[in-house]
Amino acid sequence: MGRNIVLLGSTGSIGTQTLDVVRNNPDEIKVIGLAANRRVIDVEKQVREFKPKYVCMYDEEAARDLQVKIQDTGIKVLSGMEGLLEIVSVPEADTVLTAVVGMIGIQPTIRAIESGKDIALANKETLVCAGHIIMPLAAQKNVKILPVDSEHSAIFQSLNGEPRDKVEKILLTASGGPFRGRKRDELAAMTAADALKHPNWDMGPKVTIDSSSLVNKGLEVMEARWLFDVSLDNIQVVVHPQSIVHSAVQYVDGAVIAQLGVPDMKLPIQYALFYPDRRPMAEKRLDLFELGSLTFEKPDIETFRGLKLAFDAAYAGGSMPTVFNAANEMAVKAFLKGDIKYLEIYDMIERAMEHHKRIENPDVAAILAAEKETYEYLG
Repeated sequence: MGRNIVLLGSTGSIGTQTLDVVRNNPDEIKVIGLAANRRVIDVEKQVREFKPKYVCMYDEEAARDLQVKIQDTGIKVLSGMEGLLEIVSVPEADTVLTAVVGMIGIQPTIRAIESGKDIALANKETLVCAGHIIMPLAAQKNVKILPVDSEHSAIFQSLNGEPRDKVEKILLTASGGPFRGRKRDELAAMTAADALKHPNWDMGPKVTIDSSSLVNKGLEVMEARWLFDVSLDNIQVVVHPQSIVHSAVQYVDGAVIAQLGVPDMKLPIQYALFYPDRRPMAEKRLDLFELGSLTFEKPDIETFRGLKLAFDAAYAGGSMPTVFNAANEMAVKAFLKGDIKYLEIYDMIERAMEHHKRIENPDVAAILAAEKETYEYLG
């Protein structure tokens, strides 16, 4: 079963790896639409290789620039949020893979679901901020939400064929990032260059910083809660530095089913695009003899406060996860620019959460308003 996909975030880490998967399955996956922010040269190359019917640049100037560069193709370049909403609802596509970073992913995902598209989801903010809107809507429209994140894909695979009401606990693994084992006073001196050295995964700068602070894992906890309909009390984060066990599910009889593999995003991407089928992949295989041993530790949530603050935001619910996420986005930007020190990331998140007056069951307008209010408060 092939898929006709629209890819949002085609120039980012997940986007480019998705296009690798398409290259390896040219007869099975057709790229109908590509969308990116402003990397015109990269998108031009992608357009010429994959020949989509539609292309969108979020940045208006980039859209004008691309239109000139690809005028010989006859493809009309869409732009802005309007363009994203149009590209996700084109009739030729059956699946939208959303790999954009940030809140920008929420509205296009809702529009895609309303248009009856399956969603291959690599945009964390969609469920973190709007899980209470997205999951009921997907059920109502009878569309699949297929997780692309390696951890959520692992949980999804570990749930295969098992009764959902027999799940006791989700074991969400974390590599611990580049600062695993460090103490608070050591973290105080860490720079952006230190934080960007992830031991196992090749990710964009924002996600790599989030991995080092355990904020990323906090966002994944919030996602897992919505994706798999489990209570927060039943999600346990386990630090697993080798990143071989991608996550696991514990059942009421004590059985634990896990998904293992080498750290490579192409597997969860391909699994989401071909689900429920499995296709051959020519990537490196897991060699247990070479590994020798796998280790597991409790997360240090007193030092890496990102995870603790995420649980606080998730338990509070409503608009609080949006504030957690927006404050972290601002803090990471400031840290990457050298404007704040590493530990101030946590302080900014905490300040924003304490300041916010929580809204129960926010609609999209209220979610975006909470984001804006957080930016203004911290700005």
